[in-house]
This record gives sequence, structure tokens and C-alpha cells, in this order.
Amino acid sequence: MFARLRSDIQCILDRDPAARSTWEVITCYPGLHAIWLHRPAHWCWHHGLKWLGRFISHFARWFTGIEIHPGAKIGERVFFDHAMGVVVGETAEIGDGCTIYQGVTLGGTSLYKGAKRHPTLGKDVVVSAGAKVLGGFEVGDGAKIGSNAVVIKPVPAGATAVGIPARIIPSKEGQSADVTEPQQARKFTAYGITQEDDPLSQAMRGLIDSASSQEHQIALLWQAIEKLSSNSQNKDCVPCDAALKEQFEAGKLNELVGK
Repeated sequence: MFARLRSDIQCILDRDPAARSTWEVITCYPGLHAIWLHRPAHWCWHHGLKWLGRFISHFARWFTGIEIHPGAKIGERVFFDHAMGVVVGETAEIGDGCTIYQGVTLGGTSLYKGAKRHPTLGKDVVVSAGAKVLGGFEVGDGAKIGSNAVVIKPVPAGATAVGIPARIIPSKEGQSADVTEPQQARKFTAYGITQEDDPLSQAMRGLIDSASSQEHQIALLWQAIEKLSSNSQNKDCVPCDAALKEQFEAGKLNELVGK
């Protein structure tokens, strides 16, 4: 039991640069208090003491601002960072090493009692501020949910989900959201999202690069035609408005879109 308590504290010290000491974490982190109160509530829920489990959960909600149903399953080294307004439903499961920020909802879309209504998060998942993960599906190990995303379908392991409704960005080999990985392999990103994960920016950059490449090829063709015409008697085959030099400013457009 004490080893698990130490693990709860250490995972916060590892992931939050604002955490200065063990004493500060124990006394000033509501996410830690919510985890510790959830464990007796969960025990009561599964040992026939349903009302007592709900009452402990209700007290934890009042005390921490984090609502976790006593039936939810939470793994080890889970960190609720800030976490005001987090709601975790009855059949939700949170895997080891997950990080969940404020305003997150792990909710259900089904009204059938006894059914799997809430999501299952794999290991080392990062769910960013304001995200809503709704339904009884799985979010794979090492996946990331972007801020304010609304996820209504499964997310593969290592992938990133952003937008409303969420769009899935496939994982890059060897990368995940796990803070415990070596820094050179993948640095932990707070709130689980970086600029290169935006699919709209990726699409725009792809279009910009394609247009720039096409202009380059057209300029090469006109230059070739100019050389051929200089060796022939017909000097009029190159129009006066032919683009012999590239003018497409791909760099400036990429700066506007964001790198």
C-alpha cells in the first residue's frame, strides 16, 4: 500500500514542473486527493456498500472538484493535473500512467444499465483540457486526445485525436505520450498536443509544398523551351509572360500556417 502511495506522489513530481516537494504534492494537489478517496469508494461499491461508495464519491467531488464514479477502474500512476470539472463515468477504465487535465469528460452515450457505456483508456494516454471522450470504446496505449476534442470512436495506440468530431492522426513509429520514456525518444508534451499534430495545418503544408513543386517544374520547362528556341530560327515560341523564374513564396505561407 505504501509503495503505491509513493508511486502516486512520484508520478506527479515527474510530470508537473510546478511540484516542488512531496509535502506540497500531498497537501495541495486535488488530483491526488481524488485518487486516494476513490479507492475506498471503489472498494465499497464492489463489496455491496453502494450508498457508502456513492457518498464517498460525492464528498470527493465537493472536496476536489473531480467527480469519479465509484464503479470506475483507475490504474496506477494516474495523474489528474489541475482537473477541476473532470467527470469519470461508472464503466470507465483508466490505464496505468495516464494523464488527465481539467474539464475532461469520460462519458457514455448509452442508457442501458449494465452495459459498457464509458471509454477505456489504455496505458500512458494523455487527455487534454476540455476533451470529451464519449462511448464504450477503447483509446489505445500511448494515444493523445487534444484539447476540446470530442472523441466518439476508438483511437489506435500511439495516435492523436483532435477536433470536433475528432480526427485521428496515425502514430509515428517509436513515439508515444509516455513521460517515463527516455527524453531523446519522446519528450512529454503537456496537454498532449503539439503544433505538428494539427491535421488541417498538415494538409495546408502539403498543398503549399505541392504548388511550390509544380511552379518549379513549370519554370524548368520554360527554361528548357527558351534554350531550344535560342538555337532555332523561330524566336517567338517563348511568350513574353512566361514564368522563367519561380515566384511562389512557400516559406512565407508555411509561416502563416504554422510549423
